[in-house]
Amino acid sequence: MRFNFDVAEPADGDSRRSLTPKEELQWVPLQNHPVFTSADGGATNAAASASSRGVKNLLAWDGASRLYYWDSNKQCLHRISIRLGEPVPTSVVAATPSKVLRADKELNFVVNKISINRNGSALLLTGSDDLCVMYLYGRSSTKDNAIICRTVSIGSQVYSSESSAIRILQVSWHPYSDTHVGILSSDSVFRLFDLSSDVVQPEQEYYLQPVEPGRSRNAASICPVDFSFGGDHLWDRFSVFVLFSDGSVYIVCPVVPFGSVYKWESILEIYSDAHTFGLNSANSAAVCNSNVAISWLEATFPELTQQTTDEENPSIIKAHSHALFDASLALQGPLRKVCRAGEDETVAVRGAECEGRAVSFLYNLISKDSILVTAWSGGQLQVDALADEIQPVWITGSAPRLRVDSRDHVRGIAMICESNDAEHSIVKLDQPLDNTVWLGHPPPLLRLAIVDLALPRKTEGCSLITMFADPLMPERIYSLHEGGVDSIVLHFLPFTSQINGKDENIKIPSVHPVLSTCQGETSSPSPLFGFASLSDSFGYSWVVVVTSTEECVVLEMKTWNLLLPIQIDQEKPVRLEEQKEKDTPDIISKELLSGPKSVLAPQATPNLRSISADSIEGRSAIHQYFKLFHENYVEYAHKVYFELKHHGPQLKRIIDDQHARLNEAQEKMLRVEAKQSMLDERIARAVQRHSSLEQRLQHLRRLPGAHKKPLSRAEREFKSELDQFTGVELDALKSSIDTLRARLRRYTQSSKGSVINQRRKMPGRNNVQDTQIAQLKSSLEKLSLLNNESTKKVELVESALRTKDSS
Repeated sequence: MRFNFDVAEPADGDSRRSLTPKEELQWVPLQNHPVFTSADGGATNAAASASSRGVKNLLAWDGASRLYYWDSNKQCLHRISIRLGEPVPTSVVAATPSKVLRADKELNFVVNKISINRNGSALLLTGSDDLCVMYLYGRSSTKDNAIICRTVSIGSQVYSSESSAIRILQVSWHPYSDTHVGILSSDSVFRLFDLSSDVVQPEQEYYLQPVEPGRSRNAASICPVDFSFGGDHLWDRFSVFVLFSDGSVYIVCPVVPFGSVYKWESILEIYSDAHTFGLNSANSAAVCNSNVAISWLEATFPELTQQTTDEENPSIIKAHSHALFDASLALQGPLRKVCRAGEDETVAVRGAECEGRAVSFLYNLISKDSILVTAWSGGQLQVDALADEIQPVWITGSAPRLRVDSRDHVRGIAMICESNDAEHSIVKLDQPLDNTVWLGHPPPLLRLAIVDLALPRKTEGCSLITMFADPLMPERIYSLHEGGVDSIVLHFLPFTSQINGKDENIKIPSVHPVLSTCQGETSSPSPLFGFASLSDSFGYSWVVVVTSTEECVVLEMKTWNLLLPIQIDQEKPVRLEEQKEKDTPDIISKELLSGPKSVLAPQATPNLRSISADSIEGRSAIHQYFKLFHENYVEYAHKVYFELKHHGPQLKRIIDDQHARLNEAQEKMLRVEAKQSMLDERIARAVQRHSSLEQRLQHLRRLPGAHKKPLSRAEREFKSELDQFTGVELDALKSSIDTLRARLRRYTQSSKGSVINQRRKMPGRNNVQDTQIAQLKSSLEKLSLLNNESTKKVELVESALRTKDSS
């Protein structure tokens, strides 16, 4: 059991708190908490939501008994203590008043997302151009009875400088460390910071280069969008999945934070797998790749080489800092679809099957299946499963840049991750195991489903979707968008179903709307500012949502029998009468309506009438008849009385409900009768309008341009490419140009003071730096020319289309 203690560091805070009595806590339903029911700031939040792009999530749960909410108006963090399943198992109560936590520095950016680490000691405050970490255990303050927490900026030289045009795309805590944070930015660089040692300089930097310079077909293929860490499965725990704007997914493996903690059994399983399937393979490439992986494992986890000498193995081991000096990690991908026997290989390399561009990504481990979900701006979710295991891949000859200390220990890594086109191959289901294991091929994807959320079409921009996995039931995925929240449940998992011995066909996922923010078809949806999924150890699950008007909604989510889809027998149609009879509840049981059971009287003797009632034989006969009467009729009467008495209130409610529905129907009929004349007039005007439109249509058909042919298939494809080009490519090129200008400006400013000294001491180094600057300038000029040429082509095509339409 976890207890909540509010600790204040300084002694003067304790003395002050001892003089003032502690305010007594009150437990109220979470949706009625004063933090959410306060009306001030609703209009401010609505205005902020209209001006800011992106989905906000200002709610975080520590996994136990504390809920955190960032107040954008007061620039403070509320820590709310909650109790799950009290006073009834399906409710959530919260303590009031809540603790107020404030940063010890002024935040000069708008917070769009908050996230807490595993042990609940630090919380990230993320914006589009800045990032801070707030340590949640601080000192007390007399102002507003708040707790002042230490707040530090992360990567201030890269993200929050005024001359930097680099935007923060995604931030996430590493699942195996409480101090490491992964950041993906718009300059196509993935950085890993260790907050316990250095918050300014990253511990690891990976410059992502999916295609060779000059060979990019479109700008969307080099613009990253989102990333996700892998789960607790073989090499997945060392993997980073990166999504690009065109929907392609790449893998960087292995990425291990220095000092992160892992289970001994998990590392030993990977080590044994490399020996079994790698070293014993008949393929020389597999043996070479497994040798490199084994040497990396033994250097990162030295306990593996000591397992034969030690009698007892540790339960957990810590990763040591290590990197290969002559090789960099490969950018594995893009991940391709697996081909079935007899299927065309061009299907595996086909482009995106969804509308728009990719906006978010989710990795979810369900038993033995690694599920990848990609959200598109058109409102579709692409659900895939890894059809093979991930292996680490290095590219030799590309040496990384290392930062070491005085003891020659590695303290920092920076490398360029390139995609190896020579390793791309089409994987088929009937391919033998020796042709795929440890050969450096990226794992293929098995397409499970494409889910259309049927979001309302937007004339400007695109739909931004954020996805969350249910902590209690991993088969359920929540999608958060501008229209509300939806629940997607996966009913088919290829490897899990195979392990469980189920020979099932592929079942489509089921989609359940959880919350809708659209008041009607004509009203615009209201964005959501917070989402959290709660669960307890008894199997109960809740969803907490905060709207743009600071209203809190708590919904209980059903978990039992949710994975069992409804089976419909299409061969036996159900008649309407049977359906009504099935849906109608039984008010009185059919046994009572059929009456008492008819029981045959015992056979009477011939001299029964001559027997006196006072005699023994008469008394016996009367007793026997009375017993039969009591067992059949008296007990039946008692049952009827009990049923009528028990169902009386229910019958009264049903009758009252029927009367209310009858009165409502009568009122509707009266309103319809009152509007009948108006409806007749509108119908007459509509008929008149229809006839006039028909006449205009006949006139328009006589015009010379009315017989224009529709666009052919090639023209439609070319038009879709132009639309994608205008929507994605130009913005991506402008973002790349701004990023290169910022990096060139930062590079020239940082090297102004050191260029003269380097010329005096090492004149040979100046030529290298001048060459690098010349290359950067030439690349910038080429991008500018490409942007200008693309703009001219788009304008030329648009003018041609307008001329064609006008003619």
